[in-house]
Amino acid sequence: MSEPMIDEPEAIPETLREREQWVCWREAERDGKPTKIPVTPGAGGFASATASETWASFEAALDYTETEHADGVGFVFTDDDPIVGIDLDDCRDPETGDVDNDAQDIIARLDSYTEVSPSGTGYHVLITGTLPDGRNRRGSVELYDTARFFTVTGDHVGRTPTRVARRQDALTAIHREYVQDTERDTAPESKQYEGADDESPTTDAVDVDLEDEDLLEKARNASNGEKFERLWNGNTVGYDSQSEADMALCCLLAFWTGGDRTQMEQLFRQSGLMREKWDEVHYADGSTYGEKTIERAIATTSEFYDPDAGDDAADSHDAPDRVTAGSTPDDADRSRAYLAEKNRLLSERVDELEATLEQKTERIETLEAKVERLTDELATRDRETAQSHEEDSGTARETDDDSESPSMLSRFFGGQSE
Repeated sequence: MSEPMIDEPEAIPETLREREQWVCWREAERDGKPTKIPVTPGAGGFASATASETWASFEAALDYTETEHADGVGFVFTDDDPIVGIDLDDCRDPETGDVDNDAQDIIARLDSYTEVSPSGTGYHVLITGTLPDGRNRRGSVELYDTARFFTVTGDHVGRTPTRVARRQDALTAIHREYVQDTERDTAPESKQYEGADDESPTTDAVDVDLEDEDLLEKARNASNGEKFERLWNGNTVGYDSQSEADMALCCLLAFWTGGDRTQMEQLFRQSGLMREKWDEVHYADGSTYGEKTIERAIATTSEFYDPDAGDDAADSHDAPDRVTAGSTPDDADRSRAYLAEKNRLLSERVDELEATLEQKTERIETLEAKVERLTDELATRDRETAQSHEEDSGTARETDDDSESPSMLSRFFGGQSE
């Protein structure tokens, strides 16, 4: 591995080390690019930035990096801590150590614990504060404070503090100047989904900004609220498989969250459809079943809830499970995409059933051959038994005849011999 390991754990601020919010990570390829897969310390399974049962202490995570199953450690950001991470990508020359001007400005103004990222091409700055509302990423600058994890190297940058400092004013100013300022870059970018900090996927989403409870209330009160409620409670009636029901609920969540992956993930985990399969890695690129389901749901949703349009517009939305007369081109495209996904799931189910049927057919043939063999053996045994009985009967008759002859002779000649 080319990334630096943590040679001096004490270099990492105690503010971070004392929290049991640590995971490990291992490097893998996703879509031809290197990515960092979160790993549960000790167990080795897929870790999630929204599932605390997959986290551990700093010591446990560090110990697990000594095995072949992990390449490094990472700190998980949650709503329960004041830690904010600032990720500065592609701003450092790993050979010369040269840093671009924007990164230098941000690091100097934040004036808090800073370290070199695993790739050596960027920096991670950790502060305490509250992340301002609005977008959280633009260009090579990303800010996050929940449902994500930060790779931690301990490669501390000299002349920066060794503690995690409170820098609310600097954070607010940097967010306004480098992230929120639309004059620099008007292209919309959404909050990214949980995962590795250097290569997380992005989506073009709508800023709905609804709290979970408000969102659920609107979804239940919409024209298709009954269907949402059934899926939310884990009812899969009307769907050929739970995977299809998972996709249907995620499509609804994509609409109501504006395609916010993090909020979709958090909400789905609260639903009755949540199961262990959600966190299982099912794809060669290291993606979990849940990640791909959310990704596909967003890809098939071309219309999102617009808070400014009022609830009437929201009531007209329905999950894209059919094409109705008078539907718009977007509705038709969404419906076709959903049906394509549905057909894919059905095809997978058919393949599974055909494989099961083939196995059962082979089993039946094996049993039939065994029955035929046992029948032949039984018939042979019956013939041998019958033959044995016949031989025993013949022997008995001969014995009877021999015993009868002396008695008759004795009757005829017995008197004369006397």
